[in-house]
Amino acid sequence: MLSEIKIQSVLFLDIETVPLHEHYVKLDATAKDLWNKKVETLFRNGKTSQTTDEHYRSAGIYAEFGKIICIGVGFINKKQFRTKIFSGHDEKKLLSDFSAMLVKHFNKTDSLLCAHNGKEFDFPFIARRMLINGIKIPKILNIAGKKPWEIKHLDTMELWKFGDNKSYTSLNLLAHTLGIKTPKDDIDGSMVYDVYYNQKNLERIANYCRKDVLTVAQILLRMRGEDLIKQENVLSA
Repeated sequence: MLSEIKIQSVLFLDIETVPLHEHYVKLDATAKDLWNKKVETLFRNGKTSQTTDEHYRSAGIYAEFGKIICIGVGFINKKQFRTKIFSGHDEKKLLSDFSAMLVKHFNKTDSLLCAHNGKEFDFPFIARRMLINGIKIPKILNIAGKKPWEIKHLDTMELWKFGDNKSYTSLNLLAHTLGIKTPKDDIDGSMVYDVYYNQKNLERIANYCRKDVLTVAQILLRMRGEDLIKQENVLSA
């Protein structure tokens, strides 16, 4: 039960991703062929009506064609919420630094990771990109061979479903529904590609990611029936 979770042992996180390359034309021949096949499958299943080139802006949602440019994390310490951002153009360094933090600070039996739609996106995406970059996957992220009750992952979207798996509820919608300040007061996920590749503004993306992390924490607190974190108690490392 949520009330039994030691909230100080929960690491809240959010990631921001973009396509590996700015434009489809920069892919090598093999990658183009594989991407074309991917889009053809999506087209047949009615998930896109765009051409392979047009849909490439969305390649960041696939670990095989995208990369992580930002991981935001936060944890609750008494009344304070401490946040840290791992961001940069060097994905391997970003992931290595994040992995080192996990191993050092969130490697205990009661440690938990929490994200919104984390089980479907954030957690597997991070693990896949670590594998691609030759980084050992930390124990808390590596679910291979584990029984369901051994997996230390919380997902606020899954918690909100209460067993109803018919629909997707965005972080912004859930925050609004629960009376929590929206994290989308500057940009949203659909704008990350342009902000990164066209505006070259990684700091703006990092700030957006930090807000998402805080929102995930606020949602979990609301689900536990606890007071929300006050803005003056949010500290950035």
